Amino acid sequence: MSNQKMKIIKATNYQVEIGSILESSFSNVLSAFSGHKIIIIVDENTHDNCLDYLITSFNELARAEIVLLPTGEKNKVMEVCFQVWQALTEYNVSRKDLIINLGGGLVSDMGGFIASVYKRGLKFINVPTSLLGMVDAAIGGKNGIDLEGYKNQLGTFSHPSHIFIDPLFLATLPGEEIFNGYAEMLKHALIQDKDLWLKIQKIHSENDLIQLDVIHSSVLIKTKIIDKDPLEGGLRKILNFGHTIGHALEGYQLNKRQISHGHAVALGMCAEAHISMKRKFISLEEFRDIEATITASFPMVSIELDEVPEIISFMYQDKKNYSGKILCSLLKGIGSAVYDIEINEAEIGEALLHLNLLANNPN
Repeated sequence: MSNQKMKIIKATNYQVEIGSILESSFSNVLSAFSGHKIIIIVDENTHDNCLDYLITSFNELARAEIVLLPTGEKNKVMEVCFQVWQALTEYNVSRKDLIINLGGGLVSDMGGFIASVYKRGLKFINVPTSLLGMVDAAIGGKNGIDLEGYKNQLGTFSHPSHIFIDPLFLATLPGEEIFNGYAEMLKHALIQDKDLWLKIQKIHSENDLIQLDVIHSSVLIKTKIIDKDPLEGGLRKILNFGHTIGHALEGYQLNKRQISHGHAVALGMCAEAHISMKRKFISLEEFRDIEATITASFPMVSIELDEVPEIISFMYQDKKNYSGKILCSLLKGIGSAVYDIEINEAEIGEALLHLNLLANNPN
């Protein structure tokens, strides 16, 4: 990757640099904290696979304190945050100090939340190590934790000062983790860029997915949307396409047949595209194109009829809802989306049972 030119996106509240972290401004940013404490938050995976590379590459990190988060969505809870805040207190961390979140989506979400709450806000940097983190979780200033199995019910809007995206870290991941990020890349294309959709829907190689230009195209879509609507008052809601049903499936499956966030979003996009088609927002041909693309990379899951009401009950806890109505972002053609669309239980049930049909009749 080092022979590819660094790509820089300057957003209103932060800067994203895509390329080798050794060739980025990371060292200069660290130098600004000379004499201050630096805390690196990792999980078990990034502690073992990424931390040594970062510390040995930058002398400024030689004395950094390491905070280790347990892996897994079940640990994305307040109890773990309290343990970290207690550790920060023991380290005498001040508001002038720096937190570096080195990890995937869970580390970005939790680390950003921990930093934004502690002493009313510490500066933090995101160094995402998963494709999902690079194109989604590390960007946009949404930080949060789960509550009672419901996704991101507690959180803040607080941007990192910098985001450093180095595809080198992706070499530590299994292929299925790369495809978790692919789901969010497909989403960005579906809601905003038809040409990108036509390009990336044909990708089935992990190596092709982690090229700088592909990552840059996806990140650019998200940063532009967020710059126009940083606090999700309107347009930014289109980024939730696939997430109303996707988050419900992810939460429901947490104590059953657990699925990853990217897998859940892929299923959610397929279901919400089905609703879009039934409402004639997209054509049957467009829906079949979306369905074929998603099923080519993501396995469908069986959903029994008696499971549908419980999955729908998770949707009633969705943060986008208003006055007891389930609100959703739907497609209005490939490359365009609309938000705050009320969907009803009947069409949700039909979409979920369509996923079940795909799971049991893949051809």
